[in-house]
Amino acid sequence: MNHLFMIIDPITDLITGGNEIGFLWQVLIRVIISISLASILGIERANKRHAAGLRTFIIASLAATISALIDTFLMNSFGVTIPFMSAATVIGLAIISSYTILYSSKNQIKGLTTAVALWGQAFVGFSLGFGIYTLAIVSSVLLVISLSALPNLEIHLKNRSNHFEIHLELKNKSNLADFVQVIRKLGLYIDDIEANPAYHNTGLSVYTISLSIYSKELKKYKTHSEIIEALKSIDYISHIEEIS
Repeated sequence: MNHLFMIIDPITDLITGGNEIGFLWQVLIRVIISISLASILGIERANKRHAAGLRTFIIASLAATISALIDTFLMNSFGVTIPFMSAATVIGLAIISSYTILYSSKNQIKGLTTAVALWGQAFVGFSLGFGIYTLAIVSSVLLVISLSALPNLEIHLKNRSNHFEIHLELKNKSNLADFVQVIRKLGLYIDDIEANPAYHNTGLSVYTISLSIYSKELKKYKTHSEIIEALKSIDYISHIEEIS
């Protein structure tokens, strides 16, 4: 037998005092902790105005915890060897999470981080349902840190990358050739240009453009935001921004 699964969870030992507790108490403790941990992550997402907020994270975590508890009961009482409820819940939550991913009119992917966080919170719920408190709490803390502390680092790294995408709105289609010339003079290489169909019949010519920085001076001294700020001064550009 794998000795990893023979180790007594330290938080379980702390909660129970080393004694066996009834199934009802186990259910109550695990459900309360599941709701509490999900609330922390849900509040973080809600504060940033994401589609999946407090209620969604609580329900997802609670569903995972309950399914794991049911599987535990079936395994202990009827000798079931496969956690059917947990497997079904994983599939269901994966499908639900996928619906939080949206594509904006600027070809930006929205909700991907929230979808992954929702799925991750479900596994925290599973851990609690099976009584692995330490794994659940440590994982929940790491999820919160990943969502709240790492975005600034991610932005910094992206802003220093040699590759980035922009959303460009030109006042006239004929200005695209002039814009391409300006980009090349700045020391940028155009990897791809795609016309955005969402803006047809608006009077604007809108594009999603992938750029690479090849100028050594630009690589050394300029960030994406500084490059875009400089391009905003061109009179035929109606709007320009980086696609995150």
